[in-house]
Amino acid sequence: MAWQSKQIFVNLPVKDLNRSVAFFTELGFEFNPHYTDENATCMIIGENIYAMLLVEKFFNTFTTKEIANTETTAEVIVALSADSREKVDEIVSKALAAGGKPYNDKVDHGFMYTWSFQDVDGHLWEFMYMDENAAGEAHQ
Repeated sequence: MAWQSKQIFVNLPVKDLNRSVAFFTELGFEFNPHYTDENATCMIIGENIYAMLLVEKFFNTFTTKEIANTETTAEVIVALSADSREKVDEIVSKALAAGGKPYNDKVDHGFMYTWSFQDVDGHLWEFMYMDENAAGEAHQ
């Protein structure tokens, strides 16, 4: 069996931690208070899936590379699954209402449905629903 990780932590630089926490709270995310201070917070995405939102100055203590300018550069697209097409629409609609910006339009491949937005720091988030049964049929 190949090596597998038990958890994933995506580290993202943010300009204003309180603003980012407020934004993601509007989308329904929760935060682990044990890993939260004035420099960082641990956003709970799912079982064993987390995003560490790190104030840019603190983020810079982990790397010598320049932080990507999200106005002109995409450093990552965080893609997350949802339970239904309606849940995709609900989450992205909440993101847009909370101050996020549209990114990609809705895409419907029949077996897979996606919609994307940029958070308040310009990071790209894509929510998708995939019908596993239809996906298998589409690739046969």
